[in-house]
Amino acid sequence: MSTLKWADVLADPSLQNLPFKIELNRWGRIEMSPASNQHGIVQSDYVAELRKRRGGKVITECSIQTTDGVRVADVAWISAARLKALGVVTPLPRAPEICVEIMSPSNTWAEMHMKASYYLEAGAEQVWVVALDGKRTIIDPPKA
Repeated sequence: MSTLKWADVLADPSLQNLPFKIELNRWGRIEMSPASNQHGIVQSDYVAELRKRRGGKVITECSIQTTDGVRVADVAWISAARLKALGVVTPLPRAPEICVEIMSPSNTWAEMHMKASYYLEAGAEQVWVVALDGKRTIIDPPKA
């Protein structure tokens, strides 16, 4: 079996319009993450919050190349300068400045911290991990 690349996933008609989010892990295997309606409500609240920031754009379901494969942030904020430098490519080769992950009941804090570390390693300045009640934990890069 060959290793999937993100371009393969995007080009595969059978993987279009799925009722759940998919990601590729470091081995090129698809991981599925079904989202609840509560997840969607929290996601839209964070889209509205980040839209208030000037000088950038909000991206939902933002695909980012990480050392663990392609990961998809629920919401991201990218500055105009970073967007101009990277262009609109899929996946982004560098993380937006802010990546937001909304915890599902099946997620653990250990998983979320691991995912946050991938985004930070890929250039995010902050990762917001949000519980379904809307409370957030902000994870910054480690201090040098």
